Amino acid sequence: MSSRLRKITVNVPADALEAAVRVTGKGITSTIVEGLHELARRSKRSALRALRGKMRFELDLEESRR
Repeated sequence: MSSRLRKITVNVPADALEAAVRVTGKGITSTIVEGLHELARRSKRSALRALRGKMRFELDLEESRR
């Protein structure tokens, strides 16, 4: 977790929050933080997928294992 924190107040649907807390098995704050990290990961994956077919990549496994 980052050393810089922000205290926020949000209004979220109670059923969505309860379901998310059940899925993570963690508290509310940890669940929200995990959800925010997941959104960032999705964005990065989408950016990488957008590069598919635009870069040439060659890997010689035998050479890399030496």
